[in-house]
Amino acid sequence: MALAIRREGATVGLLRTRCQEAFLVLGVVTTRRRRSRHISEPRINDRIRVPEVRLVGPNGEQVGIVRVEDALRLAAEADLDLVEVAPMARPPVAKLMDYGKYKYETAMKAREARKNQVNTVIKEIKLRPKIDDHDYGTKKGHVVRFLKAGDKVKVTIMFRGREQSRPELGFRLLQRLAEDVIELGHVESAPKQDGRNMVMVLGPTAKKAQVRQAKRRDAERAQGEQPAGPADDGAALAGDAQ
Repeated sequence: MALAIRREGATVGLLRTRCQEAFLVLGVVTTRRRRSRHISEPRINDRIRVPEVRLVGPNGEQVGIVRVEDALRLAAEADLDLVEVAPMARPPVAKLMDYGKYKYETAMKAREARKNQVNTVIKEIKLRPKIDDHDYGTKKGHVVRFLKAGDKVKVTIMFRGREQSRPELGFRLLQRLAEDVIELGHVESAPKQDGRNMVMVLGPTAKKAQVRQAKRRDAERAQGEQPAGPADDGAALAGDAQ
């Protein structure tokens, strides 16, 4: 009986210890999240709790070191926010600005940067060393399309059986392909043997961002050159009649 009570007490103590550890870890995680939230967003207006700041005007002019109460008063008079832009400086640097407008412009810039972000895509084309002219033309058409889109192309020559003893066939085929698309791409990785295969990488002459911009300009130009509708034709005829 005494042994059972002792074991039960040990189990309860172990559970209590584990609960304390779990609460401790949860508290650390919560504290880190709060700190990261505070670090990511600057302190503004009444959240700035320092006696004085180095104040910068709304146009970037240096006002100098002023008491935080005076800086808040100037912000209120100008209908602006007091934003702490360099909290680690001594004293901290604060700027007068429209914080809502600043956040909106920053978000729009980040959105535009994500829109223009270029993701490198590597397409792959596989050939046989004794490919016929018709299939070669089809494969070359795919390579041309990929390069025009601004993508890289990995060209793989697959050798089988006795073809492995004739690597020069694959090398000449890759050279031919590179010469045929020289206006659209360049050899980024020279032909090299990779086991039973031979690999070459072609890079586009035009960057993907340039291709996107060109497509966007063409679309805008096409919209501007749309033919006049029936209403416009009627108006033109009425004008001629007058």
